[in-house]
Amino acid sequence: MTAPTTMAGTRNTRYRSMTRVWQALGLAIGLIILFPVYWMVQSAFEPNSEITSLTPSYFPVHFTLHNFSDAVNHTAGAGQAYFWDDARNSIFVVGTATVVTLVFAFLAAAAISRFRLIGTTAFLVMILVIQMVPGTALIIPTFLFLNQLHLTDNYLGLILAYSASTLPFTVWALKGFVRGVPFELEEAAMVDGASRFGAFVRILLPLVLPGLVASGIFAFITAWNDFLVADVIMQQNNHQTLPVWLFSFTTNTGTDYGGLMAGCTIMAVPVVVFFLIVQRRVVSGLTAGAVRE
Repeated sequence: MTAPTTMAGTRNTRYRSMTRVWQALGLAIGLIILFPVYWMVQSAFEPNSEITSLTPSYFPVHFTLHNFSDAVNHTAGAGQAYFWDDARNSIFVVGTATVVTLVFAFLAAAAISRFRLIGTTAFLVMILVIQMVPGTALIIPTFLFLNQLHLTDNYLGLILAYSASTLPFTVWALKGFVRGVPFELEEAAMVDGASRFGAFVRILLPLVLPGLVASGIFAFITAWNDFLVADVIMQQNNHQTLPVWLFSFTTNTGTDYGGLMAGCTIMAVPVVVFFLIVQRRVVSGLTAGAVRE
């Protein structure tokens, strides 16, 4: 009777050892990922002399908040600070583009998952092919197309560009969430007297809500961090977004690293706060999407 017990104890010991190894590996990877973020934040509280010093310091020696005030009041030689204008532009454009993307992506995912449509496979393959095309290869056609519609330097044009760029991934992600909801639940609601649209809104939508949040936050971050599209489409300084505003800290005379790091920290705050608010929905959404394809 001792042999099985010994073998079981050996397996448990190996399991605990491997668990510690994987935990240590995960911790090391997490620290590597978080270190650039930490370096950005701590540099935001350092004067430029310490940031550019040949001897780096891992903690601010001379703690300062001047970088944040300099960032907000930064003019980049234009004679006017555009931070608040660009912040409002980013929130409005990215928020609207995310909502538009989720609406059309959810309808497309529901159509793909709930109806037998001709060309569904070709449509899904086309989505994957579009995802493989670099964004820089599409910027010139996008600009020419929007220019013909007189939508350059226009918020609507930027919203359409962001929606088009985030829509393929969102459709592909929501397809798995919709297919994870049994169609029998909608049929039961229709048997009880609900219309097809009523079953769609009252049954499918609440169950797919975690997936919508998870997909929406990735679409939001993608559009929030975009620089190239906003820089090409929006011409006036007060029409641009925060990533373009960050680029203004680099001039012909050098780079204001303190203001740049403070600006990056300010720009990261809304995304972090939004993610903390919806993190439970994100985790449950990712888990639900992995159950069944």
